[in-house]
Amino acid sequence: VLALNGKVRKAGEKIIASNGKKADFASALESCEEAGGTLATPMNEEENKAILGTVKQYNQYAYLGIKEGETAGQFKYINGTPLNYTKWHQYEPNGKGTEKCVEMYTDGSWNDENCNLYLLTVCEF
Repeated sequence: VLALNGKVRKAGEKIIASNGKKADFASALESCEEAGGTLATPMNEEENKAILGTVKQYNQYAYLGIKEGETAGQFKYINGTPLNYTKWHQYEPNGKGTEKCVEMYTDGSWNDENCNLYLLTVCEF
């Protein structure tokens, strides 16, 4: 269960929270789903900033609820819908099929990354 202790942010209708734990993509997603949410998925600048606040609080990169689809270099929300907002770091995404997950840097920009790293778990509800 997520212990929240003042580590909650609101962005529009969403609540962003982290337990401060690091996990690979699948485990982070599972933790969020067990808590009744999903991995934090920024759909606009406000939501990106709320997630960034948590990333900065822990000073760790975090997985986002975005994965590469069947087409290399084409990313989608984990529910399968196309991205309607992106904040890629310069020259990213560059993994072309080898880096299927997306992480947020501590400046709020995104990078495509391997799914087996241990990154901060940030959920949305």
